[in-house]
Amino acid sequence: MAESSTKSIVVAAPASRVTAVICDFVRYPEWTEALDRVEVRQEYEDGYAREVRFVLDAGVLTDEYTLIYEYSEDLSRIEWRLAEPSRMQRRQDGAYDIEDNGDGTTTVTYTLEVELSVGMLGMFRRKAEKMIMDAALTQLKHRVEQLGATETG
Repeated sequence: MAESSTKSIVVAAPASRVTAVICDFVRYPEWTEALDRVEVRQEYEDGYAREVRFVLDAGVLTDEYTLIYEYSEDLSRIEWRLAEPSRMQRRQDGAYDIEDNGDGTTTVTYTLEVELSVGMLGMFRRKAEKMIMDAALTQLKHRVEQLGATETG
């Protein structure tokens, strides 16, 4: 059983803007360096994505995989799981927990657990998860705050 990794970041924006960016999957390649393509394959009745296909190209690491998303009613939690094993992954479970701090900022906590199809020592897997989370949160923060600057500037 793999252990999960967790990291948090404070974003200078309201929770509604953070969730809007997270839920706008087709625009991920605009601000997420390693993603070439993202396709929403299935939506829930309310219009939120249920099944999303990702094409990842991070240089030496390439993969195509589909995630199944679920959302809490108030969008304070967005979680996903790998629909089926891919070339590189046997399993991926993750979540964004989004907390409005009440001062115009939002704390985003990212939890990720990945089981790779290729063997990797636990300490290297955790280091890879940490790098993925650091990049994801930094790029999310930049995108959300950049959108806020263009709205007010």
